[in-house]
Amino acid sequence: MDFDLTDRQVYWRDRVRDFIERKVRPAVPVYNEQDKAGDRWKVIQIVEDLKAEAKDAGIWNLFMPPRSGAHHHVDETFEFEGPGLTNLEYALCAEEMGRVGFASEVFNCSAPDTGNMEVFHRYGTRAQKEKYLGRLMNGQIRSAFLMTEPAVASSDATNIETRIERDGDDYIINGTKWWSSGAGDPRCEVAIVMGKTDFAAKRHAQQSMVLMPLDAPGVNILRHLPVFGYDDAPHGHMEIELKDVRVNAEEAMLLGEGRGFEIAQGRLGPGRIHHCMRTIGVAEEAIAKMAKRLQSRVAFGKKIAEYSIWEHRIARARIDIEMTRLLCLKAADMMDKVGNKSAAAEIAMIKVQAPNMALKIIDDAIQAHGAGGVSEDFGLAKAFAHQRTLRLADGPDEVHERAIARIEFAKHSEASEPGFSSGDVGVSR
Repeated sequence: MDFDLTDRQVYWRDRVRDFIERKVRPAVPVYNEQDKAGDRWKVIQIVEDLKAEAKDAGIWNLFMPPRSGAHHHVDETFEFEGPGLTNLEYALCAEEMGRVGFASEVFNCSAPDTGNMEVFHRYGTRAQKEKYLGRLMNGQIRSAFLMTEPAVASSDATNIETRIERDGDDYIINGTKWWSSGAGDPRCEVAIVMGKTDFAAKRHAQQSMVLMPLDAPGVNILRHLPVFGYDDAPHGHMEIELKDVRVNAEEAMLLGEGRGFEIAQGRLGPGRIHHCMRTIGVAEEAIAKMAKRLQSRVAFGKKIAEYSIWEHRIARARIDIEMTRLLCLKAADMMDKVGNKSAAAEIAMIKVQAPNMALKIIDDAIQAHGAGGVSEDFGLAKAFAHQRTLRLADGPDEVHERAIARIEFAKHSEASEPGFSSGDVGVSR
């Protein structure tokens, strides 16, 4: 087992880290100023300026999967490729991006565009790629992913009730979606919508995914949904009514009717771990702020850092960050070597561990800052709000814990004992 980073891993991580420290972090005050001025739902110019610089530097679309297999062909008009980083290489870069809230967008590596671009890349037709993927990869447009619904427990995707019904050459979409992240951005042009094309089919063959222009008649944004009071503009999280929305069947359908669940599994594996990679960077920022604050404040005659309770909290934070990073890198490495399906347990474990780890450290950092910690001055309250949502995004903790437990039970069931086979008691390994 080798824990040393390769030259290539260091090269990409350090390029991202250097750009963030030289360009992105100094731009935070400008970002805050532009964010607060004028309309909430707008393009923030400093991000566009930094995107142009990052693109020129070649630090762009880092999450795009590497070229793989004989099925992959070189496009004559547009080669839909990034630099070809592995999940492990990208993990190190994403951690750096997590240190500044808007850094991911600077490198065109922000959700939900990352997951949507992977869907286009893996499952899209040539026409769909030419219409949307090229412009997404160039950072010209944004996209949304419409899966979650207010009326059902959407962590079980088979509950989805949005209807996608064939009508001649078109599909007609009816339903209500919410937490449609990214739909507030004025550049958001297309949404990937998950709904049901066949309510009578087998449970996991009812769902399909279709492309839907955001300006199509019948797409009604009902409201934006604040998170702990934060509107998250210009990105936003919207509740959207889909009322007799008509899309061309051939142009809109991804992969084929009944393949939506399959696409969702392919999309969410990498998406889940991308969140976790960035979360480690968020935790690193929190421990740094906490350590600096504790050493700069005096209470009852000595620095707060000298009280043993804070020594314990800082030590625990460092231990938890290191353990979580190792699990995240292990999961990423397994995804590269044996595939997302074989890494399912590790992906589920890191999805539970990372946000819970970060929340504890951010909470301690808030405590160290006193009343200032819950203000907007130190960025900790907003970081806490965002990380708390990640215990729900891409499946709540309980769903992932259920998957982990089932894998563990299978390892220690009667079927795994000598003299038994999985077929004897119906346990699938």
